[in-house]
Amino acid sequence: MIKQPLVIVAALLSACAAQEQIASQDEEQAVRDYIQVRGLPEVKEIRSTSDDSWDELDAHFIIYETRRDAYLVEFMRTCYELSDSNIVADRRWDLKTINAGFDTIRGCRIDKIYVLTESDLVELKTLGESPGSRN
Repeated sequence: MIKQPLVIVAALLSACAAQEQIASQDEEQAVRDYIQVRGLPEVKEIRSTSDDSWDELDAHFIIYETRRDAYLVEFMRTCYELSDSNIVADRRWDLKTINAGFDTIRGCRIDKIYVLTESDLVELKTLGESPGSRN
């Protein structure tokens, strides 16, 4: 008799994990669609300072904000290190510049960097939110 409840619990846990993965893939695809539809301009490098900050959109994208500008940064692979509590050193060829294709953030190599307008910034920050929730 105990086997049946265990099977049900395992099935429910499996379904929850699958839903989480689908939601993550949907958010990633939404960001990719946004890039394509808006035709975001790509740059190879951005100037950086110690006051810069970033917000995670998902495991593939972050919004990187400098004092004056905002950028969408895409990683070459899924960057699980973004939500890891261990500190991973960034690798930079030049301390004042972040380069696509060479440099890393939290140990993840940057693939592409897109320039964001103020309206792009607002839209991307709210892209993954459901009505009534705030990140």
